[in-house]
Amino acid sequence: MAPSPPAHPRVLAHVDMDAYYVEVELLSRPELRGRKIIVAQDSGRSVVLSASYQARADGVRSAMPLARARQLSPEALVISPHMELYRDLSRRIMGYFDTITDAVEQLSVDEAFLDLTGARRRLGGPEEIGRKIRREIREEFDLPATVGIADRKFIAKIASTRAKPDGLLLVPPHRRLEFLHSLPVTAMWGVGGKTAESLKAFGITTVLQLAQTPEPALRRRFGVTGTALHRLAWGEDAREVQPHRIEKSIGAEETFAEDLEDEARLRAELLRLSHRVGVRLRESGVSAEGISLKLRYSDFETLTRSTTLPHPTHSALTIYNRLVVLLQRLGERPQPVRLVGVRAERLVDEGGSLQLSFDQTETNWLEAETALDAIAKKFPQIQTAPASLLRARRQDP
Repeated sequence: MAPSPPAHPRVLAHVDMDAYYVEVELLSRPELRGRKIIVAQDSGRSVVLSASYQARADGVRSAMPLARARQLSPEALVISPHMELYRDLSRRIMGYFDTITDAVEQLSVDEAFLDLTGARRRLGGPEEIGRKIRREIREEFDLPATVGIADRKFIAKIASTRAKPDGLLLVPPHRRLEFLHSLPVTAMWGVGGKTAESLKAFGITTVLQLAQTPEPALRRRFGVTGTALHRLAWGEDAREVQPHRIEKSIGAEETFAEDLEDEARLRAELLRLSHRVGVRLRESGVSAEGISLKLRYSDFETLTRSTTLPHPTHSALTIYNRLVVLLQRLGERPQPVRLVGVRAERLVDEGGSLQLSFDQTETNWLEAETALDAIAKKFPQIQTAPASLLRARRQDP
């Protein structure tokens, strides 16, 4: 016997901030509104972090090499990113979501799922709550947001994508399949370019065709992915909003404008990245039990080395010292370095990790890092970093 439908269907919202990095930059530069804008580090090997919808009309997309974006949109203005500003504003926006519901699942700095089921009695119907969220984000943060609402997580996310920019789309339960089956298969969550090509070769270009294809045939052709997509095509998605999700890892990396051979500069970059990772660990309230080093050489050969830390930590000094050991173990490098990356792994909640093995040097350094965090938060216009990094920046040509 099929289970009875719930008396009160779930109401799930996916809130996505529109062109978030661009819109945050426009808060202090409103005269640029309406322009073609790309947010990226202005160097030959950087990638696009965000683009205004005017630049997107030229074909510019996130993660696209900046050189290619400039070919597509030569009139676009390139603005350097301010990551600390984006994260600080994101924390405030997520704090606002907490006033709507206690079930908030943050996906990134600019998007989250909200379970609105329990908020209806207090705040009204789903569409009313959606309008309230968009209106209050605009009033409090002067930013646009798009909201998709449905009784399934993946449908709420598809709805927000279809409603962009600055829109609201509600998909009620009784119209769930009508909505899904009207879409191209590329609208499905998890269907990227390669999967779409494989489905097309199998004769499937719409969600309706996907739903009408027998599941055993999809499983034989695509394995477990075929089974999962078939279920989604019929609206099957029982996943709940998961509040307070802890990231599995936190990392940072840098691609150099010119391949790097100098050992001192490479170590300085490792210290800089360790500092960035340490800040993000402390912001997230977690510590790392492991750390990994990533090196990519000029011929694109990539090496990754990992190690377990002496104890869970969010100290940049501890992270950096272990990275230096990993670097030394690699021995003499056969080629110049194109990219270096740092990743904190096996994250644990700070409340569950006792750091009893700190020596006095590490304790003092961590206190200094925490003080820098407080200064950066209070005075975001001031750039904070270890003194050795500030000296290195002044010496760079």
